Amino acid sequence: MDDVRIDRWLWAARFYKTRGLATRAVDGGKVHVNGQRTKAAKRIRPGDRLAIRKGPYRFELLVRQLSDRRRPAPEAAMLYEESPASLASRQALAAQRRAPVPTFAEKGRPTKKDRRALDRLRRGRDGR
Repeated sequence: MDDVRIDRWLWAARFYKTRGLATRAVDGGKVHVNGQRTKAAKRIRPGDRLAIRKGPYRFELLVRQLSDRRRPAPEAAMLYEESPASLASRQALAAQRRAPVPTFAEKGRPTKKDRRALDRLRRGRDGR
């Protein structure tokens, strides 16, 4: 097997539950191959670098092996290697998202100051 379609590989590597979801993600610009936006029919090879944006998380991967068949998760994880920087940033974001949301000492509507604090917190979480 010399090359595999990107949408099929993403499905086989278990980044998306269906090929249709993988195709929509690629067509929607959520997947880049070697720094370039791509189409679902793009053929990938071992050594290609992928950038995948899935929800608030960003994966930076190096394709190690090819597969067009969906296998168990431990086997699927052997298809790629994630960069250490990508892994660290995803773990930091996950920890930040698990952090407790500030609560108000008094019940009822938050004050204008409280609302501004919540707005700052929300903007910081999703990067806007």
